[in-house]
Amino acid sequence: MDCKNVEKELQKLKNPKKAEILSRFFKTGKGEYGQGDIFLGVTVPKQRQVAKKYIDLNLEDLQKLLSSKIHEHRLTALLILVDKYKKADKALKKRIFNFYLKNTKNINNWDLVDLSAPNIVGDFLLDKDKLILYKLVKSKNLWEKRIAILATYVFIKNNQFNDALEISQILLKDNHDLIHKAVGWMLREIGKRNQAIEEQFLKKHHQNMPRTMLRYAIERFSEEKRRFYLKRA
Repeated sequence: MDCKNVEKELQKLKNPKKAEILSRFFKTGKGEYGQGDIFLGVTVPKQRQVAKKYIDLNLEDLQKLLSSKIHEHRLTALLILVDKYKKADKALKKRIFNFYLKNTKNINNWDLVDLSAPNIVGDFLLDKDKLILYKLVKSKNLWEKRIAILATYVFIKNNQFNDALEISQILLKDNHDLIHKAVGWMLREIGKRNQAIEEQFLKKHHQNMPRTMLRYAIERFSEEKRRFYLKRA
């Protein structure tokens, strides 16, 4: 069992028409955030099926998949890594966490981040020092910043809001739409658990927030409250 088996299975599942659609959806054109990414056109559910078959793949083979130019190779590797992490002991979890952070250059599209960062980075740091997130959020790399904010999803689910709010504040002036959406999403998740805390943040910052971020953050509010925040933004 090695990475070649995974590549062969994904190759058999390829769908050129779907690949063309995904290439446009994930912005692979010149100058776009996914420039140069190559798609086979394999759906995420099918990649999950492949991943479950290869949970025992070692980190060396996963490294080869993560270094691939093919999107599905990298995503399937991350899905394997998430499954492996869930069943790992403390020592292996730490090894997987460190392996993940060494590969941020290969975790380079929003789906790759969103399907892995909370489950590995967020989970590992839940009861630990969060300093690494504050280094990532100040990175010039778009995906490292998204990893930082998405990792807080696990904290939010455990009613730990402070880091999500601090990282959101750091990202208020970020100029990328994918960061605006991610921050707004995490603020919304805080609001689902404690709307008063989310509104405390919004009342202080909503007039300086990018419009997309604000819209995502207030999505679950009443129509009256949405109008209130949008009018004053």
